[in-house]
Amino acid sequence: MSHVGVPRGTVRKRRTLALLTTGVLTIPVLAGCSSGDEEAPRGVAQDIAPTARQAVADGSTVNWAIDALPATFNAFQADADSATTRVTEALLPTLFPMDKAGQPRLNPDYLESAKVIEREPKQVVLYKLNQQAVWSDGREIGAPDFVAQWRALRGKDSAFWTARNSGYERIEKIERGADDLQVRVTFSKPYGDWRSLFSPLYPKEITGSPETFNDGARTTLKNTAGPFVLRGVSKADGTVTLARNPRWWGDKAKLDTLVFRAVAPKDRTKALTDGTVDVADVDPSTADRITLARRDRGGNGQPLTHGPGADVSPAAALYSYAVAHGSDEKAAEAEQAARAKNRKAVLAYAAEQKALRDFAVRKSLEPAYTQLALNGESGPLADDRVRRAVARALDREELARTVLGPLGLPAKPLGSHLALAGQPGYADGSGALGEQNEKEARALLADAGWTRGGALQQPKDTKAGSEAEKKGEDGADADTGEEKKTTGGAEKEENAEKKDAEKADKDAEKTDKDAEKDEGKADKASRDEEDSAASRDEGLYIVGEDDKPAAHAPAATGTSAVPALAPARHAAFQSAALLRQAAAVLGEDGAVAAQDKQPGGAAGAYAPAGTPAPAPAAAKGQLGKDGKALTLRFVLPSGPGSQSLRAVGDKIAAMLEKIGIGTEITKVPDESYFKDHIASGVYDLALYSWPASAYPATDGRPIYAKPEPATDGSLLVEQNYTRVGTDHIDQLFDRAAGELDEKAARDLMKQADARIWAAAGSIPLYQRPQLVAVDKKLANVGAFGFAAPRYQDIGFKNRQAAGSSADRKK
Repeated sequence: MSHVGVPRGTVRKRRTLALLTTGVLTIPVLAGCSSGDEEAPRGVAQDIAPTARQAVADGSTVNWAIDALPATFNAFQADADSATTRVTEALLPTLFPMDKAGQPRLNPDYLESAKVIEREPKQVVLYKLNQQAVWSDGREIGAPDFVAQWRALRGKDSAFWTARNSGYERIEKIERGADDLQVRVTFSKPYGDWRSLFSPLYPKEITGSPETFNDGARTTLKNTAGPFVLRGVSKADGTVTLARNPRWWGDKAKLDTLVFRAVAPKDRTKALTDGTVDVADVDPSTADRITLARRDRGGNGQPLTHGPGADVSPAAALYSYAVAHGSDEKAAEAEQAARAKNRKAVLAYAAEQKALRDFAVRKSLEPAYTQLALNGESGPLADDRVRRAVARALDREELARTVLGPLGLPAKPLGSHLALAGQPGYADGSGALGEQNEKEARALLADAGWTRGGALQQPKDTKAGSEAEKKGEDGADADTGEEKKTTGGAEKEENAEKKDAEKADKDAEKTDKDAEKDEGKADKASRDEEDSAASRDEGLYIVGEDDKPAAHAPAATGTSAVPALAPARHAAFQSAALLRQAAAVLGEDGAVAAQDKQPGGAAGAYAPAGTPAPAPAAAKGQLGKDGKALTLRFVLPSGPGSQSLRAVGDKIAAMLEKIGIGTEITKVPDESYFKDHIASGVYDLALYSWPASAYPATDGRPIYAKPEPATDGSLLVEQNYTRVGTDHIDQLFDRAAGELDEKAARDLMKQADARIWAAAGSIPLYQRPQLVAVDKKLANVGAFGFAAPRYQDIGFKNRQAAGSSADRKK
């Protein structure tokens, strides 16, 4: 499937409890948290048509669709992408590829053994290389290659343009062992994820100098050590062609050539039907067409019941015929042209469906998960009570069903940030935040000061007709040029409504009984969902389609007329209880670390500079505070491959509307989604994905690290685009990275995951579906799940039959 919503450069395989009831904090049992003795849930099996090598024919070519040509063949550079990973896996050594369970496994093609041989005074790992392992130029793989890669990636020489160096900075020295086939690596401090190092391994000719590292592997790889070698790259044809490696010492590759062909996701169906590609990640609509094509195989020439014209009723067909042969010549001519166009479309669709019969859809779950990100840098979501309220309003099971249910895949919400179901370290830590509960979500919002009618109140210490109001009016005509739709109600200005709203606010602050009355009103408002849904469709526009500039203003900071609010005593107690419970589930002493106590957020709704001021809260239940409505900017990609994300986004908006939170959905082009919005922090809510990792202590830390202030006043966020983190979470990652006992390291990761849940900056929703269209005669290829492909085993079953993929025009 398309990788929209996955940060570039992360394609490498890396990487509640409190109930407020009538104003009283209660501590329930941690539902969904597993004990150490429970069996880890199974993941979804891979679907690759596994076939013994002797049943796979030698020879022929396979064309494999990728999104675009690799920006670089150097996997350690910032612009490395999914195509970089796909190609280099077939060309370069991976010492510990992931297996079907998402665990790293020693690769016997390159290693005889690799293990920790000393722990004191320093950790020492001894690699024993396969004595047959050689580079394509005939030179043995050895210690000089390990040394050159360490020096390039350890971070001490800024002349090397590297994107990551995790683990390499912990190495003290690398030496030759007892012979040329042994490599001895000594660490300056313990590193539990040592298996993540030296994969892929580049020859010293690439990593030996900044010049060759920076430029020598961007467009070509002259020296490789995999089952294939790089034959050539054609920008004109959009292809990367690999050929069988004559020096390969392992199982001989079944294919003569493997061609990676750049095909945009929207063009995959056509590429499949005209024989351009044999393997392609596809979206659900293309997968449905393949399923229908195989179902219609025995149709005996009967017209298709789907596609162009299939939904035309007999009455409509009769009317069309009558008009086409009627006395009105002008109408008849137009109708005949329309009928001819439809016949042409029907014939083309039927031909495509016939071609699609040769394919099968192989499906599993991709080793990546989709999350709802809550930007905690500023605005309402800087208050952890508001973030927790958003999280508690979500029906994650319904969201998972929306995406996975129609595909026949298990629709179970993900319970961890740091492992996926089926991996050894997986445990459901969502109990540290709590299950869906709209009543408690509303109570959290009320405690944070967001009340019904709050948007109609004058800000404290602000007089009527003040400059603050005038400034708000002056900014009301700003336009960002993006597609938007807002939930939460229309503007109301009558004095009687203002008085009612103020009374509702006072009632909400009096007693818990009155708060329940307010909740009853909100429930009534939720029954008007049809009207709300209609209002969400007003005022839509997309960047680039309205002749307006698409500049994205940075988030406004330091402009609120209301000072930041510290949490109320009640909320502070709840926050402490959340952290104690997260600790209790994981066997800690329950003490709350000082660094986990976060202040409340700034009052007032977040809005980027130049965004129109939100309308006053409606009588239908939207909350507000100090004259500002509680409206969150929800950014989503607008491209054709992001339909499922947009469907999930619409459901989330409806769920939030039920608790009084409005959303302004902004749809932006896929190419600018990450750079201009997520990475820049110009959003409140967003949906994007992270890849799974066998090394969460290493790959997860930059994603959840606490942002640090830079000298210019900005935040250094690494990959933590939610801007939410704590010192304690960082410490748990550091301890796990230095832990050589795998079980102890996993326990530390479970503790970190519980605290990430409690911080409510990232809410995992579901593991992404993986749908791959494959020529039905191909074996050992498809939806791989966690596992890395064995490219040498891919091929056509038995001997190539006439009319099969390899005989089609490429």
